[in-house]
Amino acid sequence: MADFHQNGNIATLHNLRTRNLDDLTYELNAFAETRKITLVLPSLYSELEGPALSGILDELSEVPYLHRIIVGLDQADEAQFRHAQSYFSRLPQQHIVIWNDSPRMKSLGQRLEKMGLSPLEPGKGKNVWSCIGYLIACADTSVMAIHDCDILTYRKEMLARLVYPVAHPDFRYQMAKGFYPRTDGKHMNGRVTRLLISPLLIALKKVIGDRDYLDYLRSFRYPLSGEFAMRTPSLPDLRIPSDWGLEVGVLSEAWRNLAPQSVCQVEISDAYDHKHQDLSPEDASRGLSRMSTDICKAIFRKLAADGTVFTPNLFRSLKATYYRVALDLLESYYNDAKMNGLVVDRHKEEKSVELFAENIIRAGQMFLDNPHDTPFIATWSRVNAADPEFLQDFRLAAAEDAQEFG
Repeated sequence: MADFHQNGNIATLHNLRTRNLDDLTYELNAFAETRKITLVLPSLYSELEGPALSGILDELSEVPYLHRIIVGLDQADEAQFRHAQSYFSRLPQQHIVIWNDSPRMKSLGQRLEKMGLSPLEPGKGKNVWSCIGYLIACADTSVMAIHDCDILTYRKEMLARLVYPVAHPDFRYQMAKGFYPRTDGKHMNGRVTRLLISPLLIALKKVIGDRDYLDYLRSFRYPLSGEFAMRTPSLPDLRIPSDWGLEVGVLSEAWRNLAPQSVCQVEISDAYDHKHQDLSPEDASRGLSRMSTDICKAIFRKLAADGTVFTPNLFRSLKATYYRVALDLLESYYNDAKMNGLVVDRHKEEKSVELFAENIIRAGQMFLDNPHDTPFIATWSRVNAADPEFLQDFRLAAAEDAQEFG
């Protein structure tokens, strides 16, 4: 993907293959002397048993510029938390595993619930939100990076390239979003980005007209990547979605809170492969079916907040336009894959497009039926205003869990 194209909306920082990792690491070590860098790893316990995480830890063990690693652990009982403590103990950096299901954390959750500030549902959004809260409570970090724990092709260069734009003191970027080709060397992956996000944004522009927000989203080469880095002053006011619209929701927050010149995307890898979600056409509450619906709702909510008026007829037009655009793009993807020796199953791709088209209508109807729905977790600024002791109590609870069960 070596080129130097700029889209004019956000800066794109490429990998032109002219600088090696040692040079980047040397500079990052210098930056980290005065601008501490923390990595957040949202993890399910099941990922400790998967094929990717051990390799990720091997790579991270060789990263010298990280001040701290925060692991948010979901779906773990006491024995599994003890195992996780041992599992992550090989990390040489300062680190902590936050047991999100511990009795102490559940008690803090009840405290939030009494104030009406409790996250609506468990999941990656709540996990990331909790880790950010711990980071804010530590009050010693300038840069936060996040990436997933199921990356099969992980290399430490990914992290270096991800954090460099926001760690560099002479750069103005407040957020950096990673991008890469979604391929395992055999298949063209990234179905939701290719078959939903890209054609949906084109269709929205045809149906509702030009919107700066649509141009902004279309500027990202991989808007659903789970890898991003931010400077920490913007974290207390960050609204984290509680549903599966996390990645689009964070981009929307950057659009709302930051100037476009403060946002960049950075090429972090030549190839990327991770755990693939099932399409789940038979169950709209699971897999890519649920994800596609939540993503559509997140985009519709943001456009409505900017003044777009949605009606049932508009959603029907949008579905028809999307379907035609998606099929046209599918032809391009097929030819691109063919030229590069990659496999694309056209039948499965068209089945995905059909499902996503139906979910555009589903998401639109859900939006119209619940126009006041705000599936965002309360910002940490609001939590702190409601309960000034909460953040430090949260940090203490995490430390006590780690000590008691370590």
